[in-house]
Amino acid sequence: MPHFSQPTLRRQLLAALLTAALPLVSAAQSGFPERPITFVVPFAAGSATDQLARALGNAVSEQTKQAVVVDNKAGASGMLAAQSVARAQPDGYTVLIATNTTQAANEHLFKKLPYDPVKDFAPVTGLAKGGQVLVVRSDSPYKTAAELVAAARKQPGKLSFASGSASSRVAGEMFRQLTGTDILHVPYKSNPNALTDLIGGQVDFMIPDTATGVPQIKGGKLRALGVSTTQRIALLADVPTLDEAGVKGYDMSYWFAAYLPAHTPPAIVARVHELLLNATRSAGVKSFNDSTGTTAWTSTPEELGRFQASESLKWGKVIKAAGIEPE
Repeated sequence: MPHFSQPTLRRQLLAALLTAALPLVSAAQSGFPERPITFVVPFAAGSATDQLARALGNAVSEQTKQAVVVDNKAGASGMLAAQSVARAQPDGYTVLIATNTTQAANEHLFKKLPYDPVKDFAPVTGLAKGGQVLVVRSDSPYKTAAELVAAARKQPGKLSFASGSASSRVAGEMFRQLTGTDILHVPYKSNPNALTDLIGGQVDFMIPDTATGVPQIKGGKLRALGVSTTQRIALLADVPTLDEAGVKGYDMSYWFAAYLPAHTPPAIVARVHELLLNATRSAGVKSFNDSTGTTAWTSTPEELGRFQASESLKWGKVIKAAGIEPE
């Protein structure tokens, strides 16, 4: 067995450490990004997640002079998008613009996921938080949440609610549970698709995120009956909370966050974190937040990981309380 002196061992150890660190150093010094970045969105064009992703993408592109491509992979409650990012190269060029649907709720809504919401991703930062709003068609006979509840109780199983995300699904189920009503659930690939059918008269109501619902409310196509949060939303100041409207104990919100594939080098995670933090302060993202009733929210990767863990517990309890059986 060869014998090495202490200085030799120290030199070898130092060389090994430097070699291991080279990918991180080169990643930080290579001017990342050197080519277009793809933001993968779990929902359709026009959805809240899509709107935010495009605003962020424009801001990141301005910083880096590289294009940001928004890839909408709608369907399967965001699972298609999450799975594609989980399988992507961990090089920083594929970013999941995620929500509580993909990262906290799905594991409680489905018996088997094609991805692990924790092990398959590297958290980057929170992006925004927001509330939801119960809406009906502008020509609906229901002027208040109480009238909607009364109709649902009078006609068990006749009224229907649409959903295009886990948030809107659980929001509707919670409404049904807290009001003791029998209402049919009609699932959609994304909230914009569901709103189209709501406006067209195919379903009776839904509880989308404010980013998707507010433009239709302001445009006169939908009527707001209540917001999902415990406090009124400034953008809809004259709309009561659902708790105020008689659905006691109602409280729902949603969030957006950015994730990279697991095993992305820490230097790349740090660089994407820096780019996104700057992007959240941009005029485009501020405009998105102001116009949709959402609030900017950023975090360190570690804080996002802890937040996701607590949210998974919360959503698990809400889904169980709403009586939703995993599919």
